[in-house]
Amino acid sequence: MPSHHSFAGNVLVDHRLELGEGPVYDKQTHTIWWFDILGKALWSLELDTNTATRHELPFMGSVLAIVDDERQLIASDSGLFLRDRASGALTPFVELEPDRPGNRSNDGRVHPSGALWIGTMGKDAADGAGAIYHVAGRKVTRIFDKISIPNSICFSPDGKIGYFVDSKVNKLMRVDLDPDTGLPVGEARVLIDGTDREGVFDGSVVDAEGTIWNARWDGGAIDRYDAEGRHIARYEMPAKRVTCPAFFGPDADRLMVTSCWEGLDEAGRTSDALCGATFELGIPVKGQHAPRFRL
Repeated sequence: MPSHHSFAGNVLVDHRLELGEGPVYDKQTHTIWWFDILGKALWSLELDTNTATRHELPFMGSVLAIVDDERQLIASDSGLFLRDRASGALTPFVELEPDRPGNRSNDGRVHPSGALWIGTMGKDAADGAGAIYHVAGRKVTRIFDKISIPNSICFSPDGKIGYFVDSKVNKLMRVDLDPDTGLPVGEARVLIDGTDREGVFDGSVVDAEGTIWNARWDGGAIDRYDAEGRHIARYEMPAKRVTCPAFFGPDADRLMVTSCWEGLDEAGRTSDALCGATFELGIPVKGQHAPRFRL
């Protein structure tokens, strides 16, 4: 049985986001970045000064990857863009789904090889409307199709295993990868069946020990699993609709968690008073820094 833990953390940023998602830590500037997808905004938290800033976007952004000390890559409903960190200027990089104008990007993460996995979904979450893509430089390869809500994209530390989920199906998948490219070399199989418990798999991240930290959307918890899919621990959260975790800090030994109030009516938002806030879990972890995207 997994160990159970009450929330021991704190509210990191108290701005309530409709759909907080896609957190990533930039160790060069000691800054966390994440999105309010539906609010068309990119958020940053400069940890040295504890300054949170909202950056307006002309599209629905969902994933940010560090490219170098000056540039970032953003995935959105309009494709992939390079963003100048200092000015915020956006430059089109590559189209993602020009044949699927009703879609937007959702969950994604950079593989240790420097390639990006990015998932898409219908803006109305239509069944099977999305896919998961592998982006190496400007080359875009569709690797999984007919995905409704892609989430939990993450990788083992050695890059040999990839994980993902269709949140509508609620089964965490495992697939063998070429560690040099991040491309699948086998068929995906079910690692964890999450259909028999409250909530669904949302965003996940893998620590330096190879264990998976998952945000249990509508389950109000962060769940930790080992590489064999065994449930190790559950950490209760003060918001029910948590969305995605990320390691942060110079030693990647802290864990932040985004959340949302998407889909909640006024009564639901009142009863879930911290929905949409951004949290720190409040326990020491053995995380790893996100790889940079290779142009």
